[in-house]
Amino acid sequence: MAEVELRNVTKTFGRVSALRDVSFDLQDGEFFVLLGPTGAGKTTTLRVIAGLEKQDSGSVFFNGGSADALTPAERDVAFVFQQYSLYPTMSVYDNLAFPLRSPLRRVPEPEIKKQVWAAAEKLRITHLLERKTGHLSGGEMQRVSIGRAIVRSPQVFLMDEPLSNLDAKLREALRVELKHLQKTQHSTTLFVTHDQVEALTMADRIAVLREWQIVQVGTPQDIYDRPATTFVAQLVGSPRINLLPAESNDGLIQIPGSSIKVKAPGQLPRSVTVGLRPEDVQPQNEAEFSGEVVLIEPLGVETVLHIRAGSQTLVSLVPGIIQAQRGSVVRFNINRERLQYFGPDGIRIG
Repeated sequence: MAEVELRNVTKTFGRVSALRDVSFDLQDGEFFVLLGPTGAGKTTTLRVIAGLEKQDSGSVFFNGGSADALTPAERDVAFVFQQYSLYPTMSVYDNLAFPLRSPLRRVPEPEIKKQVWAAAEKLRITHLLERKTGHLSGGEMQRVSIGRAIVRSPQVFLMDEPLSNLDAKLREALRVELKHLQKTQHSTTLFVTHDQVEALTMADRIAVLREWQIVQVGTPQDIYDRPATTFVAQLVGSPRINLLPAESNDGLIQIPGSSIKVKAPGQLPRSVTVGLRPEDVQPQNEAEFSGEVVLIEPLGVETVLHIRAGSQTLVSLVPGIIQAQRGSVVRFNINRERLQYFGPDGIRIG
């Protein structure tokens, strides 16, 4: 496996920016996720690492040495695409064997058979080896696509939203399988997604991209509990974080249009945005604040409550199914220790 580093990488297509001064590193054996909306530059980052695109400035390093002059073949990376990129007239076996039959590799057929079967067993597709890939389901085709990558034992796996075309249950199952496979293989993996659930559940570390720049790099807990900006705060977490405009005065934070007032943690600008995760809005019988229930979303294992407190509406996430009626008054507390504060520029304070 390999360590990969991007240093100040910039890429444009004509007058259109694709990456702007992007820097981060992948550690050996790490599952690293690039998270961001469509058009943020995630796929371009993968293509620059793979050598499929040449950056305008900056450098890519593999194991401490510059890879800028290396061809894609010399970089020894495996790319798993959103679209399956399989040969529909070939069998699953031949699709898996295809990279090993390259003139550059010249792997003997007995060794090819051994590696193909090993990859198929890991992905539980041995029963599909004789089938044509054109006759497979979406989940089966994506397993074959992943198998074609792992059969080569490359230095780095680059995965470009490989689960986005699958239904929710299959995505969940393959998330677990991919993470288990990555840990047992100790493979260095860069995984691109716009899905915050995939990022939070799979990543060792996450880099958040916005408009071609890195906004924050950290562990899933860092990104969730200590977002660097309001953009990051809203990007992760479901339901989304409550972001409330507030005023700081005489050591207190006041949410305009409501009775919510809390002690300020220190020196804050007069105008701030208060971030409050839904699970930290806690309905309780003898609580400090109150509001009207305007919407109830029972999800089985938990319930989402929308509570109007004055002119502000807060989203609360509570375990189980609770007995509440739309229009009823509910009392609630907020977890002051988990309040987050952002300045007028949207950047985290403290």
